[in-house]
Amino acid sequence: MSAAIEPPVLRIDFVSDVSCPWCAVGLKSLEQAIARLGDAVKVDVHLQPFELNPQMGAAGQDITEHLVQKYGSTPAQLEQNREAIRQRGAALGFTFNLRNRVYNTFDAHRLLHWAALEGAELERSLKHALLRAYFTDGDDVSAHAVLIRIAGETGLDPARASEILSSAEFADDVRKRESFYTGNGIQSVPAVIINERHLISGGQPVEVFEQALRRIAAGVER
Repeated sequence: MSAAIEPPVLRIDFVSDVSCPWCAVGLKSLEQAIARLGDAVKVDVHLQPFELNPQMGAAGQDITEHLVQKYGSTPAQLEQNREAIRQRGAALGFTFNLRNRVYNTFDAHRLLHWAALEGAELERSLKHALLRAYFTDGDDVSAHAVLIRIAGETGLDPARASEILSSAEFADDVRKRESFYTGNGIQSVPAVIINERHLISGGQPVEVFEQALRRIAAGVER
């Protein structure tokens, strides 16, 4: 009897920020595309840090003021963009509600780095919980009390989360990963990198991710 052919393996680095709406869309879309692949492809997903606003102060900033300053958007353009994001999210099962402020996300990324060391499922759960906390519930994802609560709700040790947040633990690790991606040309997110070679930019539809993954997997040597 001939040996079973092993499915191709794809490493996926998902570079994103927890305050990026298109990252929430992109992650849901990517996960649904992976689910469609079934057992035909084996995937190894790594969540990588990126800060849209690394210089954001502790108090955050009014989100409309921030977007007008950063992109020069008009109120009409902002509402059009918000509605497009709401519709894309709803189609994927993700709820975008009105948010008032944008926050610094560096500490959230430190917790995500720790969660990855604890296990991929815990990392993924924390990522989704942070996205829901910010985009659906309007929580301040820079506040340590909020981050500790979310960590506990996703199965992580809240006492350990508090210990990390009260120190500089994992700060260098996060900055090193961020520098790696920005140094390699990643200036906007989400950025989905397959097998450290193929880049898919933006919150693409499920079908686009699925087709790309199948095409790349077909070229992977067994």
